[in-house]
Parts: sequence; C-alpha cells; structure tokens
Amino acid sequence: MAAASDVAYVRDISTLTIGDAEEAGGKGANMGELVAAELPVPPGFVLLRDCYRHSMRSGGVEKELNALHREALADVADTARLSERCERMQGLVHKAGVNDTIKQQILAAYHALGPGVVVAVRSSATGEDGADASFAGMNATITNVSGDDALLDAVVRCWMSLFSPRVITYRASRGFTADPAMAVVVQQMVDSEKAGVAFTADPSTGAQDRVVIEAAFGLGEVVVSGAVEPDTYIVSKETLRPLDVRVGHKSFKIVRGADGRDTVVNLDEGQADSRVLTDDELRSIAELAIATERHNRCPQDTEWAISNGKTYLVQARPITTLGHTTPPPRDKHLVLARGLAAAPGTASGKVRVLAAPDEGHRLEEGEILVAQMTNPDWLPTIRRAAALVTDTGGMTCHAAIVARELGVPCIVGARTATRDLHDGTTVTVDGARGEVVSGRTEPTARVTVTQRSAPAQTLSEVTATKVYVNLAMPDSAETVAAQAVDGVGLLRAEFMLTEALGGRHPRDLIAHGEQGVLVDKMESSVGRIAAAFAPRPVVYRATDFRTNEFRGLAGGETYEPVEHNPMIGYRGCYRYINEPDLFALELEALARVREKSPNVALMIPFVRTKWELEACLSLVDASPLGRQRGLHRWVMAEVPSVVHWLGEYVGMGIDGVSIGSNDLTQLMLGVDRDSDVCAELFDESDPAVLDAIGQIISVARKHGITSSLCGQAPSTKPAFAEHLVRMGITSVSVNPDAADAARRVIAAAERRLLLEAALKV
Repeated sequence: MAAASDVAYVRDISTLTIGDAEEAGGKGANMGELVAAELPVPPGFVLLRDCYRHSMRSGGVEKELNALHREALADVADTARLSERCERMQGLVHKAGVNDTIKQQILAAYHALGPGVVVAVRSSATGEDGADASFAGMNATITNVSGDDALLDAVVRCWMSLFSPRVITYRASRGFTADPAMAVVVQQMVDSEKAGVAFTADPSTGAQDRVVIEAAFGLGEVVVSGAVEPDTYIVSKETLRPLDVRVGHKSFKIVRGADGRDTVVNLDEGQADSRVLTDDELRSIAELAIATERHNRCPQDTEWAISNGKTYLVQARPITTLGHTTPPPRDKHLVLARGLAAAPGTASGKVRVLAAPDEGHRLEEGEILVAQMTNPDWLPTIRRAAALVTDTGGMTCHAAIVARELGVPCIVGARTATRDLHDGTTVTVDGARGEVVSGRTEPTARVTVTQRSAPAQTLSEVTATKVYVNLAMPDSAETVAAQAVDGVGLLRAEFMLTEALGGRHPRDLIAHGEQGVLVDKMESSVGRIAAAFAPRPVVYRATDFRTNEFRGLAGGETYEPVEHNPMIGYRGCYRYINEPDLFALELEALARVREKSPNVALMIPFVRTKWELEACLSLVDASPLGRQRGLHRWVMAEVPSVVHWLGEYVGMGIDGVSIGSNDLTQLMLGVDRDSDVCAELFDESDPAVLDAIGQIISVARKHGITSSLCGQAPSTKPAFAEHLVRMGITSVSVNPDAADAARRVIAAAERRLLLEAALKV
C-alpha cells in the first residue's frame, strides 16, 4: 500500500476529464473537459475527494461524522435537531482540519500558479453538478482568497459546507444516503468587469434554439445569488444575434477591494439601468456556451466573466431542470413584456391599461387587463378579462391568487408593463412562461386554459391527511365541491365582501342605514359555498382587509388611517376589537348561514397577542353565532408569536389552527411576499420557517386540535409535503387545481412513513 506522501491528492485542472467526476466532483471534471476543448478557462487545480476523507480519518472524526450524517438524513424533518447535528458535524470538520501531507500538496500546487495569486475556492461535492442533480449554490464558494493560511482556511470552510441544514435536507429529498465527500476546485480569480451565466437552452421553456444569458457588472456572485436584477439576453443559436434584450436594474456591483476582499459599490441610476453587454460580447459568450454544449453533448449551464476584454468560462454543468415543452416559433412575435408566471394558460386580445378599479367599465369582455397592481376592488374587471398583467407583485399577491382561482392567465412583476403595453395593441399573454408577445399566437382560441369539470367523487388516492381547498368566491363552488376534496380549509372573505359592498366602504353603508344589504349578500355568498360542500367542513376566514385596501373603497379616505406599512398594521383580530360593530355584521351573516349549514367554522386571522384574541372571542361568544352549538373556532398562524401562544389559545377555546405559510414565511424571513424584487428570498422550506411550522403542529397534536396549512407548497414541493406529514399535520388546503397533485404527494409521503415503520419493526 502506498504511503500517504506518495498518493497524488491534488491534480491540475488540465489533467482531468469527465471520467474523473467521482474523485474530482462534477465541477472539477467539467472544468478539465473545457480545457481539453481549448476553451478559455482560468488556471487552477483540484483537491480530490480523498483529501477530505484522509483528513477526516487522520483527524479521528470520520466515523462520528458519518454516523451523525445518517442520523440527520433519517430525521431531517426535526429542524431543531437537524441544526444541532449540523453544528456538531461542522465542528468536527473544523477540528480535523487539513492533513499535513495534503497541506503540502495543496500549497505546492498553489505556489505553482505564481507568487500571491488571488484564487476562488469552490466546492465540488460528489453528486454535485451531475446530469441528474445540482447542488448549485448550496455548498460554499469563497472568492478573492490570497495567501497560504487563507487558502487552507477556505478549503476547510468548503468541507464544512457539506453539513449545512439546507444541503442535508436536499440530499434527503433526492435520496442521497451515501457518506458525503467533497472535492475542491481552486482557480485563479478573474477580476471581472462583467460576469454572469449562460444557458444553452431556455430553462423555463425547454427551447434549445437559443442561448439565454444573464449579466451584471463586477463579480458574477450578484447574478448567481439573485442579489440584483440582471440583464437578460436571448441569443439565436443560428445567427448569434439577440432575439430579445431586457435591461435589469442593477443597484450595485461587487468588486475586489484594495484590502483584497469583496467590496460592494453602489451604482447611480444611470449605471444601474444601463445595458451590460454589447452585441459583440453577447456573440462571444454565446459561442463559448455553444462550444461547451457541443463538447459535453448536452445543454449546459455555464458561468462566464469578462476581464480586460477577454471572456473566460469559470464553470459549466448540465442543466438539470430542463423542461420538455418546446414553445411555438416566435420569429414573428416580439416579446413586449416579461414577469413572473403566476397563473397558467394563454390568451390573445387587445390591451387595456387601467390605473384604478373605477376605470373597470372601460375594459371590454375578452381584453387583456394591464395594471400596476390589483386589490379586491378589481375583481369584477378581472372576471371579464382574457388575461391579467401587473407591474408589481409576487406569486402570492392578490392578482396571482384571484387569477389562479378564476382560471385567468396571469403575469405579475412585469415592472414596466403599464408603460410598454398600449391600449388597442393585440398581444398574447403566456401565463406559464411569464411573457407577453406581439400579435396572436393562438388565432383559433381566445383562451387555452384547462376548464374545470365536475368529476365524480372517487378518490384516486386515499390519505389520512385531509386535502382541503382554498376558495374566495361562490362562482365555482358547485364545480369544486364535485371534486375529490375533503372540504374548504380557507374561505377568504375579502372578495365576497368587495362584491357585497359594491365598491363602498362598510361605514358608508352604515352611515346610510344599508348594513342589512351587506349582511344579506354575505349570507347568500357564504351560504352557497357551505351548501355545496355540506357536510364537509368550510372554514371561513374573517375579513382581513388592510387599511390601504379599505381606503380604495368609496368613502374610505374618511374612515381609514394612512399607514406606512399596512401589511403589518391595522388589520385582522386587532381591527375586530376596535370596530366591534363592523365585526358584528360579519358574525350575523355567518350565524344565518349556520342555521342551514352548520358545517361552517370561523377562523380569526392575524392574531398577534393573547389579550387581543381573548377580547375577540368575547365578541364572538356574545353574538348569535357564538351562542350556536358546535361552532369550531380557528386561528390563522401567520404571526410568529403564535408559536409561543398557541397552547394558551387552545385553553381559550380554539380547536383548530391553520398555518398561513405565505404570511408566516414573510414575517419569519422579513421579506415582502408581494415583492417581485425579493421573490428569490421567499422560501417556505427555509429551516427557520419549517421549525416554526413544526412547533405549531407539535402543540396542536399535544392538545388534540386540528392543524392545517394553506398554501401551494404541499402540491408543488414533495419534500415540503413530506415534512408536514412527518410532523403530523392533519390537513392541507390548496388551490382547487392543485388538489389532486397535493393528494398524490401526500399519499406517497404517508406510504414512505409506513414502509419505514415496517422496516424498523
């Protein structure tokens, strides 16, 4: 057996091929292939994965590390224990450090690059950047590293990143159970003036006739991390000419500072909104990306950098999320606007740009509604629109929620749609791609969305976890009730109230003695839904208008305060106890409904404190609704304080809790859920959010009350659904069109739990 000193633990990038991926990791092996293809790659070397293994073994921590890793994978849903285990594992890696023999080989390779060379140190984990999985951005990358000690420290930090909670969670979700190991790529830094990424196929549509390039000033980290809105260029593979150019707002750049560290440089408005790449630079980047694809024989996700007029490739990997839908040719259809794909379907029609809901009469049936943003007052107009496009908003904003329920194709966060799209122009909105293009692409059909049918009530899957639906309007009640669903887990009051008010502020109705009309209309709307779903439960969430939405109603300026941040202002439970006469009208309408349909429950939203809920429940108890037998009282878990108070709430008579994952994520992470700028930060699967959800479910189980979660994540993210099932949640509530998908992923999670239990026995 060769002595450790005789083993080559470090190899020059130029000596690697894709056949070395097991030892050099996908990233290291891919870089070697690029060198072999004579593409411009910064010089460097790779620490093979045995560097990590030998260092952990000689440091005496290997067995304990691997045992802890197996425990973490088996119990990944327990976020508190996962964080604790990860800290222990990272501590063990740091304790072991770099073996002396390996340290000598690393420094010899580093010194061969030249005196004091500045390098980037990137993880290249086993399984990373392969054709079937990508850990992109999960493991560590340390830039602007200079000097022996700094390099060795960066290597250890890369190794430690193998054991972060998000990496462990990802490995568990992909079924990667082997003991992890990591190669590390060390490359000379490119002091880039411009940098970004280039895809040799459109990752959002699967189209392989184009190169999609994103670019920003300075180092490419701002593009990869989503810290700024980059320029987006679509370049034809055939002509290498730009098919579409979208200039982003790049508020800052990161450069190498005088102290050798990453330095943030703020850009003025002119620089922030200026185009990054010239047509010649686009051609150069596209040629390199296409050459990479040709060499590796599959679509590639590459990273590039431009320094002193030369373009370098600094990373390449297969695209792991490429769709299979090839879009129709767009040669004759110019992209006019682009945003977030909020509701699927395509629709063609004439543009109608409106500034406020009171202009709704101007929109004719079948036109494309374009607005800065919508609120519940826009509902009648949205119903007549063929499609909806907004300047602002994220995937959980009002426009997105309503459009999905109505089956209206929708794009949100298009930024300048109200300026770029003009009244009378014929366009096609593609809600699945997030694009508005000129002309008609579907001349024979105005809207190509899948219409809901009324299937027989037979379950394709049987689950112990209930699958409820979210509703907001009575229009589709009978159709949705015919689906194989277990009830309504979230009946939003706001849209029904908007129609009942007829655009007027509720206090304006009271001032004119017309409050009875409001109660009658609310009774009719809620009653229709309750009757359609009976005897299945219907959980009615009381009105949760914010002050800015109430001010938009006729007379609202007289009654509503102006708040700088209405999202966390005068709303929900606190509003009820300050305006009990308005709350009483809602309670009266519900009491009338329950006389015929006792399957209706009441849910109190945005509960912040114990005393506040106590006062609110007193109002309910004193009302005709509170005196009815069998009324279930729920709270929404949107504010993180519910984690602390839930046990007390149960003692006050609460027998159901519904986790509003959108608001809870927003408040846990401090990110505006409606912001298209911060959309990448919004993640219901963040360990902090999962920990809060886990605590809420645990308290609910302890006290024997119902726990639910309303949101789309259980149907779109199987790993998230499995977390909920493992935690013991009793139900989820999703949009009607996602109910079948949610039940399938929940059924799979339940079967997996049963199998694990059987294997243990």
